[in-house]
Amino acid sequence: MLALEPEMARLSDAELAAKTELFKQRLSNGESLDDLLTEAYAVVREASKRILGMTHFPVQVMGGIVLHEGNIAEMATGEGKTLVATLPAYLNALTGKGVHIVTVNEYLAKRDHDLLAPLYGFLGLSTAVVMAEMEPEAKREAYRADIVYVTNSEVGFDYLRDNMVYSKSDKVQRGLHYCIVDEVDSVLLDDARTPLIISGAGEEPSVWYHLADLCARILKKGKDFTIDEEARAVLLTDEGVQKIEEMFRVDNISDPENAELRFYIDKALQAHYIMKRDKDYILTQNQVKIIDEGTGRISEGRRYSYGLHQALEAKEGVQIRKESKTLASITYQNFFLLYEKLAGMTGTAATAAEEFKAIYGLDVVTIPTNKPVIRKDLPDKLYLTREAKLRAIVKDIRACHEKGQPVLVGTSSIEKSEELSKLLESEGIPHVVLNAKNHAKEAAIVAQAGQKGAVTIATNMAGRGTDIKLGEGVRELGGLKVIGTERAANRRIDNQLIGRAGRQGDPGVSQFYLSFDDDLLRIFTPKSIKKRLAFVELEDDEPIDLKFLLNSIHAAQARLEGVHFEIRKQTIEYDAINHEQRMTVYKQRDEILEPDFDIVGELRRMTEEVLIKEWDEAALAWLEASDEDHKKKARLRMERLLSRIGVNPFSIEPRQERLEEATMFVKEKIREKAIQQTELIRERHMEEHFRLFLLQTVDRIWQEHLVTLDSLRDAVRYAGYKNVKPVEEYNHLAFEAFNEAMERIRLEAVLHVLEYPNTEFLQEWEKDIS
Repeated sequence: MLALEPEMARLSDAELAAKTELFKQRLSNGESLDDLLTEAYAVVREASKRILGMTHFPVQVMGGIVLHEGNIAEMATGEGKTLVATLPAYLNALTGKGVHIVTVNEYLAKRDHDLLAPLYGFLGLSTAVVMAEMEPEAKREAYRADIVYVTNSEVGFDYLRDNMVYSKSDKVQRGLHYCIVDEVDSVLLDDARTPLIISGAGEEPSVWYHLADLCARILKKGKDFTIDEEARAVLLTDEGVQKIEEMFRVDNISDPENAELRFYIDKALQAHYIMKRDKDYILTQNQVKIIDEGTGRISEGRRYSYGLHQALEAKEGVQIRKESKTLASITYQNFFLLYEKLAGMTGTAATAAEEFKAIYGLDVVTIPTNKPVIRKDLPDKLYLTREAKLRAIVKDIRACHEKGQPVLVGTSSIEKSEELSKLLESEGIPHVVLNAKNHAKEAAIVAQAGQKGAVTIATNMAGRGTDIKLGEGVRELGGLKVIGTERAANRRIDNQLIGRAGRQGDPGVSQFYLSFDDDLLRIFTPKSIKKRLAFVELEDDEPIDLKFLLNSIHAAQARLEGVHFEIRKQTIEYDAINHEQRMTVYKQRDEILEPDFDIVGELRRMTEEVLIKEWDEAALAWLEASDEDHKKKARLRMERLLSRIGVNPFSIEPRQERLEEATMFVKEKIREKAIQQTELIRERHMEEHFRLFLLQTVDRIWQEHLVTLDSLRDAVRYAGYKNVKPVEEYNHLAFEAFNEAMERIRLEAVLHVLEYPNTEFLQEWEKDIS
């Protein structure tokens, strides 16, 4: 590819731009994208030099090849991932099917689009950025572009909304062809535990939230329950179980009939003893709002699912808002796997390579840096107490500030950012605290963090995607110093923070300060190590220089990563069951939306099948009835069906010896009725009415089914009493519930056909359905 540089340089602008049409012609003549890769990448490289003034380094070309092959390119911070994506985006856009470049926020989507649109435009490709506030028509137009920049949440929500429309022309997306996910670890791993959910107003909150909250306040820690901080779970003791059973006057709380009570108790205990205010959520304007654990920002509009948010509202004494009703949902795993080809890029993926391969089938390829990394990563400093650690951090910041070396301090939460800020204020050290909700402002502040004398405090992931360039004279001072105030839940977050310093061969330093009061060490340090510490004599402000302790930190991170992996795996296991059902329903909807869908033929077939099945079941029930009461009920079912198809119920006297003859007669009458009713629909041009009715019926029953699935998932958590794995029990129950839901759709559609054109049938219809 690099050998083509002189040839590309000789081309005029018009000749270079004309290459795009030539490539498209070669594709239509049978060549593959792989055949075009070398020359196409050379064209983009030359065009970028002319239009943007930026030339792809050889390592960036390597990254572009990895992305085209449908894998993850791990590239260090500052290595120009934004430019790397132009190579595979251009190549794959030549198919005309569209390329989606997915970012973690709208600021980055717009920034990258605006930067690169002139390059793509020069090469004859259209580009667009999709924003949440856009009207459907504007979104539809945007998704028609060759290359689309969009956030991970918006592209997922648009997919769900597209599967709720009543006309094919109302869909905004045009298929999921090729996707490049920026900050792929953040999207596919960190966000994977939270599904995308489109909600509607549900029922009024249950009084059980208040009763369970009162119960949680009465129970005593250590006596009635214990807390497993590693698993983030509250475990009831035998004494606690007995106390709850006496309080609510039930014999056995583990009994399936008490599953609902156990659900509310569990949520209340989780709200009181696992969830921490100002760490997991904040209370503002009498509302409970989630704090994103990765960024430290408030997640506006998001609510914890499965009753946890309502339990927190009960705990905090604020109004419990209506429980939301799920209208559509999908996990990021299952959504992104819908793309024909998926790729990603990030600075931190190698530590999760196994999970990327197992779940997404993506290989992680580490791309070498363009220039050698000369950053100094200093050994962690470990202190006995949090106070001693904070004093050491302030001392280090003061020393750097006095000589003009910029410092970026990464914290794990807003609360800890503000705590450190107060300490710096008391020392008279000027600084900026970054916990903004505005991504553009956040990026601007982070970009200035490399200026001489700058001190910036930020949550670990804040400003992700923004390079920190060194100011004048900073290189000579040792570059940017990054200070971590504790080790994060996973190594990727630590590596992201470290990677802020030493970009593109710049000097830099990273240093982590830890204490045994940090959550990671407090929860995961083995008791044997804590016993050994009791015999270590040292001053409070003196760091503990023991290698075996530092090794235990990495072991603790590995364990916590394992816990999070299991949670993600569990999410996948459950949603895999839901996903199969979701795809069945969405495929059914898409078929109905097709303009040439034969709605009359489908209704005729459905009517015959449903009524024949009903007759066969009723006749068999009559034959096998063990007493007169059961025989009478079966006879009533048969009579009601005969009435619906216009046959006098008393003209057929079911006798065992004549049942086969009666069945043949009834089935023929069913076919006649199906033809008669559906031809009436055709004659009166009511096809669109019935198409819409069928779609609305599918949606209503599917949404009711989603509520059922939520309830089932909660119920099977206590499947252990049957020695059955909860996910296996869920699979069995979800399958049964789905079959019942599909049968209800067919039944409602058939009843609507049979009653047409009589409009005064709703009461009878509701009675039949119930």
